[in-house]
Amino acid sequence: MLKAPDLQAIRQIIARAKRWDMLFSVLGILSLMVGVLSFCVLFADMAIKGVPRLEWEFFTSFPSRRAANAGILSAWVGTVLVMMVTALAAVPVGIAAGVYLEEYAPKNWVTGLIEINITNLAGVPSIVYGLLALGLFVYQFGLGQSILSAGLTLALLILPVVIVATREAIRAIPQMIREGSYACGATTWQTVRDHILPYSSAGILTGVIIGMARAIGETAPIITIGALTFIAFLPPAPFAGDPPAGMFDWLFAPFTVMPIQMFNWTSRPEAAFTVNAAAAGFVLVFMTLAMNGLAIYLRYRLRKNIKW
Repeated sequence: MLKAPDLQAIRQIIARAKRWDMLFSVLGILSLMVGVLSFCVLFADMAIKGVPRLEWEFFTSFPSRRAANAGILSAWVGTVLVMMVTALAAVPVGIAAGVYLEEYAPKNWVTGLIEINITNLAGVPSIVYGLLALGLFVYQFGLGQSILSAGLTLALLILPVVIVATREAIRAIPQMIREGSYACGATTWQTVRDHILPYSSAGILTGVIIGMARAIGETAPIITIGALTFIAFLPPAPFAGDPPAGMFDWLFAPFTVMPIQMFNWTSRPEAAFTVNAAAAGFVLVFMTLAMNGLAIYLRYRLRKNIKW
């Protein structure tokens, strides 16, 4: 049996550990609140300045030299189209690359080198992707300063994030699921299609959310490839106009996006343009939250439908 001095020493050790645990918890909460409160303050400031400007005409009007008449029609349409191209280009390729590296690729020095490069690419400054896209998509492939070039540029930007998230989600799947599938005679593709992808889809969507949230707010690579700061027309709608536009003519149209429109307004000296920029920022945050909310809803539904 333990003697009284020994019990007292144990109690002191436990009490000291609890104090350190409490201190760490307080520091963690304070660190979390710094980020949360900073976002709340900035969002509240944008809302106070910009919400009174959010009228129907603001969404349906083109930019103007007069602040009272300026709108974000071309900016939000361009943002939606660029994000659509980005998602269609980056998500399938990123998921396929992650699946290949985890389930198919041999474990050798070549694969290790590829993994290191993918991890490093996730931290490359966005302006580097803009310079790469300028030389590759705009000049080498002749895509011009178009929606397609912008979407592919942002797809390159978020591709490492999607690949890394896909690999981490796949690694979290217990090995026994693969072994059980192989034991029943399934091929590697059948195992991936029927088990690995359904079970890891929630984690993959988390990576997609992070990547798309980064892409929608990027400005540097979009400016580098030649996005317009003032544009008073929309991309051609499919089969519209005279002569009728083609199905994908809008992909090669000039464009602008919300961050560039905000940059243009904040660079002007009139205070009314700052109000417009705050309103546009509020809309951009709402678009980001709506996009992330859709992905979170899909992730929830996928988790709910999975049967282990």
